[in-house]
Amino acid sequence: MKSLVISAIAMAAVDRLKQSILSLKGRRTFSYLAIAKQLAKKGFEVINFGVGQPDVDTPKPIIDEAKKALDEGFTKYTEASGIAELREAVAEYLSTRFNSNVKPSEVLITPGALPAIFLTYTGYVEPGDEVVIIEPSYPPYTELAILFNAKTLYIPLRWKGPEEGFELDIDLLEKSISSRTKLVVLNNPHNPTGYVIPFKYIEKIVELVRRVNAVVLVDEVYYEFVYDNTVFKSILSLDNWRDNVVYVNSFSKTFSMTGWRLGYLVAREDIVSRLTNVAVNIWSCPTSFVQRGGIAAIKRNEVMDYVKEVVELFRRRRDLMVSKLREVKDIEVWPSQGTFYLFPYIGKILDRLGINDEIFAEKLLYSKYVVVIPGSSFPDKAGKKFVRLSFAVDMDTISRGIERIKQFVEELKKVE
Repeated sequence: MKSLVISAIAMAAVDRLKQSILSLKGRRTFSYLAIAKQLAKKGFEVINFGVGQPDVDTPKPIIDEAKKALDEGFTKYTEASGIAELREAVAEYLSTRFNSNVKPSEVLITPGALPAIFLTYTGYVEPGDEVVIIEPSYPPYTELAILFNAKTLYIPLRWKGPEEGFELDIDLLEKSISSRTKLVVLNNPHNPTGYVIPFKYIEKIVELVRRVNAVVLVDEVYYEFVYDNTVFKSILSLDNWRDNVVYVNSFSKTFSMTGWRLGYLVAREDIVSRLTNVAVNIWSCPTSFVQRGGIAAIKRNEVMDYVKEVVELFRRRRDLMVSKLREVKDIEVWPSQGTFYLFPYIGKILDRLGINDEIFAEKLLYSKYVVVIPGSSFPDKAGKKFVRLSFAVDMDTISRGIERIKQFVEELKKVE
């Protein structure tokens, strides 16, 4: 009887949670990774194309600097906005990299890019506001809109086939921005498709949001992972970026520091000051010794040389994965321009078998022990006939994994 009473009290506590929190779905991508871990524990060799992080080690100079900071006792609180040396280094780095003249006072150091995105929503989005998101999209953009009781308006990327890939319908986006718009979210290069938004569209979007006094939230965490002759220009290269832009970036992807949790937000000085007041009430300050590692990441030449080598390695991996996928019947794949993902179209297979992308991914995982992420995991609906594959794995794994996918598709044909 006592246990029933305790259970009822616990349920009542859950019932008192805000409806917006109860509406959150979490990250569906992580559920496939959890299944993969369980299968691996049972002795199956799982090939994981779902991973969203580089498989290479964090460069040694970064590790050495963090260790040195620990040895020196640099383990106390720092400034809420991050240590001055790191903010200065980030400002100098961005100004040099993107010709943007960023000031240290316009930089806020955060525990990864996601807290910077959270701060932006906290600062701008109120119940009933409209958030415009290009889809398929990184799930937290939608989840945070739900959390803040905002309305989401999705602009689907158009799939033009394996030769032309994806394209943003800039005319549809223009028609969608109105006086109700508070935030337009741009992820460039784009996860999950690998599309790089042309700079002429970036310029147009900034012009559109200025007309309605809205804000562009720009997430450029994959900025170094751009391939071939694709032209990538940061939004920070615009002369007037300060007027309507909040910029987010991270050390996670470029420097293989996903577990270090180090990112930053860039905005006009008075905005950074106000958002710092929010940050100090959430995480007090970024981790002290991690910030010292961040300085080494962007100031040491040998680290940047290493980054260039990694990007070239990933380009070769992309090319191998594309060539192997093109051998699989009814899979259409476009070589991504950026990120370390491919987003192949599997609609012909799904339509023929009368299944959806989630069933496809689950069957593949349980029968061939290969992890891919169904496109419908990336809100809203534009990705539902695609799957995402990461090529942040070695060449041999790519070859063996795609061979398993090929066998899987052939076996599906036999039972149709």
